[in-house]
Amino acid sequence: MIVGNNVSHSNKKTKRRFYPNLQTKRFFLEEENRWVTLKVSAAGIRNINKKGLQSALKDAEGKGLIKIY
Repeated sequence: MIVGNNVSHSNKKTKRRFYPNLQTKRFFLEEENRWVTLKVSAAGIRNINKKGLQSALKDAEGKGLIKIY
């Protein structure tokens, strides 16, 4: 979450929050022949589509983003 300001036409500023674009999505894990439900961002979905689910999960585990899937 990032914090910023709403700026009106009169240049009055009020606090607001920027949330990540999280989606709940099911992916099929072919190596284990099962479905995995993940809560991922839109960028994460693109990353999984590019690399593949198994590779993306290993990278996330290596970076410490997830502990186990």
